[in-house]
Amino acid sequence: MAFQYVTDLEGPVTLNDNAFELCRDFLPEGEIFFSQVSRYDDYLSDIEKKEGYQAGDTLKLILPFLKAYGVTDRKMKEYSREHLILLPSARETLKKIAQKMPTFIISTSYQAYLEAFCEKVGFPLANVYFTKLNLDHFVIGRSEERWVKDFQNEIVTLPLFDFGSDVESFEDLPVEAQFTVNRLNKIFWEDLSGMQIGRLIKEIKPVGTREKALALQDCLKKTGGSLSEVFYVGDSITDAEALKLVNTAGGLSLSFNGNRYAIAGAEVACISSNGRVLFELAEAFNESGKKKVMEIISKIQQSRAPRPDVRLEIINNSNRKKLIKESETFRQQLRGKAGTLG
Repeated sequence: MAFQYVTDLEGPVTLNDNAFELCRDFLPEGEIFFSQVSRYDDYLSDIEKKEGYQAGDTLKLILPFLKAYGVTDRKMKEYSREHLILLPSARETLKKIAQKMPTFIISTSYQAYLEAFCEKVGFPLANVYFTKLNLDHFVIGRSEERWVKDFQNEIVTLPLFDFGSDVESFEDLPVEAQFTVNRLNKIFWEDLSGMQIGRLIKEIKPVGTREKALALQDCLKKTGGSLSEVFYVGDSITDAEALKLVNTAGGLSLSFNGNRYAIAGAEVACISSNGRVLFELAEAFNESGKKKVMEIISKIQQSRAPRPDVRLEIINNSNRKKLIKESETFRQQLRGKAGTLG
């Protein structure tokens, strides 16, 4: 058997949301701005299902704005290095797992952030998938810079865009949210697309939902393994398709402090503030496959003295809603504002 471990970075390994943090610290009212664009991303990918668009494309939508406010590749790399926050025990966990079996990271995050991470923890960049970006390659003129900044100022004043799980179409949105969607549609797909700096949106290809699934298949080509031999750990909407692929094929798919999208695709839910449990499960998986891991989880669930540092449950129809609520609540407590996005 050619077992291998594949994980997202932000969430299961680090506590960052690098794109959110870049907006927060480089753009005026950047926290509001990123929240608006991130919710818009959820709407386009999950509700409207816009052709050619996928969850995670937030990372290309925000680039013209970062460029307008002077962010460069060097600044992005330095910022990522200085603000990197690891989940407790994550460095040791990743190192130990990599000693046991082939280990890969598939992340939607920007190249600079993944490079900073690999340099700090000593993880091989060759085993990492990320959103490739050379921001310095793109040029923005002064007039376009002013326009982009005006758009950014407008976006943060639009009615806050949010929607519940009962929304299935544009018509289901509140009137204020419909207004925000219409305005964002014009800004991103008409105004910015007609500018030279709009090339950033057209040319950058984030490692979103589909690309993560493709990257997973590429990992298997490198190792000669199959989906049934994969232990995949994810936490967000961009992991949903890869989690489902592994789940359907009989591999081990685990949501680690995941949101509703991750839990919908995974077979196991893990809620924990420490990465140590992932090594325990990975070690069992490498020794005896998925069956051994499921036995461990069943024993934990049946124990009268549950572990205070970790919650592990096999997901089913009867506990799914409860797990979503508990996992999303813990996710927000652990990661702050970043835990409510994507």
